Amino acid sequence: MPEVDVNIGGRTFAVACQEGEEEFLLSAAAMLDTEASVLVDQMGRVPEARMLLMAGLMLADKTAGLEDRAKAAEAREAALLDEIARLQNAPAPEAPEPERIEVPVLPAGVADTMAELAARAEALAEEIEEKAGK
Repeated sequence: MPEVDVNIGGRTFAVACQEGEEEFLLSAAAMLDTEASVLVDQMGRVPEARMLLMAGLMLADKTAGLEDRAKAAEAREAALLDEIARLQNAPAPEAPEPERIEVPVLPAGVADTMAELAARAEALAEEIEEKAGK
């Protein structure tokens, strides 16, 4: 079983750990050292047991705050997932009946045909007037 020396609050401690967990132990000790260093800076030399207790409590307080934030985030995530599921399962809103707009379009050649008919009608009208005037 490996033994790792960790420095916490200016003091060195020999700590045994499982094989392969040395990096985790060093990381955890660094977190504890950060809190212990704050105590030592504020209060000066503190008995070892008190320093470790206070640093541990400070870490526990931070951990509790993070757990609360994680739970709140999980609750928000669950609410969002529920809302997404509700929206996915909701019937599609009915689209309003489209407004019908008719745009008159004359096929090609209709204008020419109409002009030709008008010309014939005028010619017939002149012919009728001539016959009526005689």
